Amino acid sequence: MAKLYFKYGAMGSSKTAQALITKYNYEENDMSVWLIKPSADIRDGVQTLRSRIGLAATVEVIAPELDVYGLFRDTRKGRCDVVIVDECQFLTEAQIDQLRSIVNDFGIPVICFGLRTDFQTRLFPGSRRLMEVADTIQEIKTICDCGAKATVNARIDGEGHIVTEGAQVVLGGNDSYIAMCHRCYVQGIRERRKIKLHGQH
Repeated sequence: MAKLYFKYGAMGSSKTAQALITKYNYEENDMSVWLIKPSADIRDGVQTLRSRIGLAATVEVIAPELDVYGLFRDTRKGRCDVVIVDECQFLTEAQIDQLRSIVNDFGIPVICFGLRTDFQTRLFPGSRRLMEVADTIQEIKTICDCGAKATVNARIDGEGHIVTEGAQVVLGGNDSYIAMCHRCYVQGIRERRKIKLHGQH
């Protein structure tokens, strides 16, 4: 029976790599994959999905006003074995419900990869809806620099300090964010600690 999956993790937990590996595994078995991402994520180009370890694929971009269910019905019905979504936290709640309906009405599994919470530890709307309606919820684990499990996506400013205010969506990777455990995150804010981003020398 087809399911709606939500696989979430903090920044740097290889979510995109896992999405692309999942795509490869389906295609290796001669199955058709519809790979999609929200239009909010254009860091690697509009129609490219790229992981930090170098995997990449062409992806269909979903704008906030787009009816995902209607697009699937009109262009993919009967020609798709699985839907894989990256950066699903940027989808609207309505679009998550549309993905849920694809699973229900067409018997097609939908596998969503993304963040659970933002830099202020608040749920993204798309992630909140997935927590409510997904059949299977799985955490993709990564670690804080201290060795503990990372759960927070800390946004870091140009001076190396943790950002606590601002827009929910500010695109960035290792140049702007670091995954931290909650203890290090709180201590970093309290002590105005300078945080070294990965890849910085």
